[in-house]
Amino acid sequence: MTKRGKISCKGSESRLMATKKLKKKQRLRNNEYYDTQKIYDNLYSKAGQNQKFNNLYDIIISSENILLAYRNIKRNKGSKTKGTNSTTILDIGEQEPEKLIAYVKNRIASFKPMSVRRVEIPKDNGKTRPLGIPTMEDRLIQQCIKQVLEPICEAKFYKHSYGFRPNRSTHHAIARTLALTNRHNFQYVVDIDIKGFFDNVDHGKLLKQLWSLGIQDKRLISIISKMLKAEIKGIGVPTKGVPQGGVLSPILSNVVLNELDWWVASQWENHKTHTEYKNPTRKYELMRKGKLKEVFIVRYADDFKLFCKDRDTANKMFIATKQWLEERLGLQISPEKSKIVNLKKKYSEFLGIKLKLWKKGNKYVVKSHMTDKSIEKCKKQLKEKIKVLQHDANGIHVQHFNATVLGIHGYYKIASHISKDFAQIAFHVNKSLYCRTKCIKSKTGKKSKVYEKFYGKSKVKPLYIQGVALYPIHFVQTTPPVCFSQDVCNYTPLGRKKIHDKLQNFNYDTLIYLMNNPVKGQSVEFNDNRISLYVGQRGRCFITGEKLQISNMEVHHKTPKHLGGKDEYRNLVYVTFDIHKLIHATTQETIEKYLLKLEKLPVDLERLNKLRILVGNCEISVNK
Repeated sequence: MTKRGKISCKGSESRLMATKKLKKKQRLRNNEYYDTQKIYDNLYSKAGQNQKFNNLYDIIISSENILLAYRNIKRNKGSKTKGTNSTTILDIGEQEPEKLIAYVKNRIASFKPMSVRRVEIPKDNGKTRPLGIPTMEDRLIQQCIKQVLEPICEAKFYKHSYGFRPNRSTHHAIARTLALTNRHNFQYVVDIDIKGFFDNVDHGKLLKQLWSLGIQDKRLISIISKMLKAEIKGIGVPTKGVPQGGVLSPILSNVVLNELDWWVASQWENHKTHTEYKNPTRKYELMRKGKLKEVFIVRYADDFKLFCKDRDTANKMFIATKQWLEERLGLQISPEKSKIVNLKKKYSEFLGIKLKLWKKGNKYVVKSHMTDKSIEKCKKQLKEKIKVLQHDANGIHVQHFNATVLGIHGYYKIASHISKDFAQIAFHVNKSLYCRTKCIKSKTGKKSKVYEKFYGKSKVKPLYIQGVALYPIHFVQTTPPVCFSQDVCNYTPLGRKKIHDKLQNFNYDTLIYLMNNPVKGQSVEFNDNRISLYVGQRGRCFITGEKLQISNMEVHHKTPKHLGGKDEYRNLVYVTFDIHKLIHATTQETIEKYLLKLEKLPVDLERLNKLRILVGNCEISVNK
């Protein structure tokens, strides 16, 4: 809100406070709440200038950084996952801020990690992937460290690594792959699979790599060393490896392989010449005459590909990379999964997508599909959801089915021939769908706004269960992935502006979350309408225009149920938590409390008062 004055409840003095909508990513908004954004920006800037950092410990234990870590952990989907001592974020949140800050400072001062809980996650091939889950207390400390390490590492990381990094995704990695093969004719791909990467990281080498990045605070290095050697309950103290499941593990794994990225880049892209050329094309022409290895790398976590233009270069890079990984990082490659692929003859698989070059006229273009493994995985996943519907066809399970369909369509839609793949999947799955739902399906019902948005052009009549239309499995349209803009960054004003400008529409992941997590105890109509409502409001609060987040959004009944209100779409509206409190506030003290919290946001007072009147409360006016 703008200027504040005397607050009173009157009948007709409501006023429109502000109209400009705020567009902020929640994580960046959190940084602003705790006044830490300038600190992180400064770290990023200094790291870009190759400065050394030997006083990071003081930033890590600052009150603002600790409270920000708690807020970020609380929003994490795994915040209620227990470690070996069964503590969750809810238990930690019961403490007063001063006590929480004092606890974290005392723990870090004489840090000794608690034991890690080992969980085995089944893989598609029948094997398991070990996860190491630290206690909530240790996760909070790791988050404090991560917030300080990330801006430094982001300034040092290679631009074409996409895994476990802010604002980047698998789709960006695929987009870069398509750019190299489609536009630049890199037809030879070196596929290298590192054998048990996370289990074989050398601790000593990792700490040296952190030091070489400029992270030279000995107290911090000592704490990270202790975290790496945290006892795994039932197994013992590890001598190598980075446990998957920890807050710090993703950024540490990128630190390990960042050296590989820059080594590959030095072979061609960043190769130094005696003369500085403003035009890179001229530089590359001269380098080709010198018979240098023309190669580019695209990496997502430990999954990476090297792109070459000829077989000879590919052979050299295969041997050199294998040797480099063994000698520099002590990592072995899997001979069975590592190979050289000519994209004009065979498919190469990357992140669930397989690619091949096909001749079209006088040039070659990429033809992409889901991998065979991905197709079988989707079939299995959908059939399991159908079985659940057969035995218990309630609204929650209908939404889970729709969320699954929308989720897999959203991930694989970047493949050029995805419609053929899902036609094949639908052919095998629909028989099960029709047979198992023959006693519960109907031909009439309603299509939600989400259905109309994503599947409105489908010409096949939908099936209805509990009056809700099932999303068609076969209907998906190709959406080419867009390359990552290197200007996008959490730690520069320009980078943040680009992030905020992208927040025009609703968040796809939030939509999937809402579908997978219906409100228990509420009607099918309510749960279906809350999803349509999120799309209808474009993912924004009805009163402030603020971007809705999973941890800060509530559905409000305009006319309460006890006054005859229903769960119909027109009676529902999404608002943030504080706005919801303000709608129902009855005392002057409570009204002033929440108006003060919302002081920096553009509250539409006219809309707010209309909702207050409907619930039986008086209007609010703010007198300057």
